[in-house]
Amino acid sequence: MRFGYACMNTELKTVFRTLRVATVEAEGSQKIKELTLKNMQTTLEVIQWNIENNILFYRASSSIVPLSTHPVNDWIWWEDPDFLLLASQIRELVGTHQMRVSVHPGQYTVLNAQKPEVLQKSIEDLEYHDKLIGLLGGNDIILHTGGAYGDKEAAKKRFAENFLKLSQSLRRRIRLENDDKTFTVRDVLDVSKMCGVPICLDIHHHNVNNEGEPVDFSEILATWKGFGTPKIHISTGKEGFTDLRHHDFVSEEDFNQLLLVLKGADADIMFEAKLKEQAVMPFVHKLLNK
Repeated sequence: MRFGYACMNTELKTVFRTLRVATVEAEGSQKIKELTLKNMQTTLEVIQWNIENNILFYRASSSIVPLSTHPVNDWIWWEDPDFLLLASQIRELVGTHQMRVSVHPGQYTVLNAQKPEVLQKSIEDLEYHDKLIGLLGGNDIILHTGGAYGDKEAAKKRFAENFLKLSQSLRRRIRLENDDKTFTVRDVLDVSKMCGVPICLDIHHHNVNNEGEPVDFSEILATWKGFGTPKIHISTGKEGFTDLRHHDFVSEEDFNQLLLVLKGADADIMFEAKLKEQAVMPFVHKLLNK
């Protein structure tokens, strides 16, 4: 069991640099490379810190390559020797310490989109994440189902159909997460049956969006056959059990509830809390002291 957090490290005060299209138009794609290398160096420093503190699960920032899929970006970053040097250093650390690295594309990457242009942009973003996570030594791309568009059953089917059209590399790396408003655990399990995508359980999303159904983790575990250890998200509501907003920390009560759901099964747990690594460290200490 590995514990982790997403992107930012509060102790290191990490910043992932972005830039505007107008800046690239004025200064050229060299500016994208400059900021990307800084972002890669930041990622390397965070991973080194994590290893030193026994945090062996980390969600890399989607913003490592600014304007990654924008037409203004003509830099072939995945072949650039300077980028590849930093990537190899990260990959070596990840491999040596058996760290798990994931990425989570944003809300506008929608695989069940109805509009062809939205779907095309979503696929381009997924292909960017596929290149990135591979070079970082990771394997997990976490995705939500998308919108219901007035017909949730059709939306589920459309996700499955589009998923099966993706490259083999993407199909091996995408994990489908239940969300807090529309697609429940049962919904994503339905999608999994159609296309074989592994399910990333978000236990807090389930607590607020479950249509009265409990979690049978054995069903989720079965979707991971051939894909490795299941990945799970946990968070605590800011002002209550069903508050969608994330608290600074994860409560021991919520963590213990998750352990009951797991029933002894192994899983890697991503803490989605405002204070990032600070929320993870108490649980890491308990895990190491067992």
